[in-house]
Amino acid sequence: VQLVESGGGLVQPGGSLRLSCAASGFTFSAYLMRWYRQAPGKERELVAAVSSTGGRTNYADSVKGRFTISRDGPKNTVYLQMNSLKPGDSAVYYCSARGPYSYWGQGTQVTVST
Repeated sequence: VQLVESGGGLVQPGGSLRLSCAASGFTFSAYLMRWYRQAPGKERELVAAVSSTGGRTNYADSVKGRFTISRDGPKNTVYLQMNSLKPGDSAVYYCSARGPYSYWGQGTQVTVST
């Protein structure tokens, strides 16, 4: 089983990034997919979630209207489109799969700074 995140990096405030999480080794279509983030000295927080079918999404209040989660079944990939980024969005972003079992990726660093 693997969840491999990519797409992180350094971006200026107001900029955009798209994170990807490629899943393998399990039945992707049976799993709720989530993005979490963790900043230094802070607890890990749930950022966004998408249902197994992709029909329902949920977001943390802090990212509503700026972030969009989506999934591509044939590609076994979940995305997080992040717009209007703020310095407070800086964190390591983790992809998570929840279903019969729970899986986590290794994380990708997002830094929003001038």
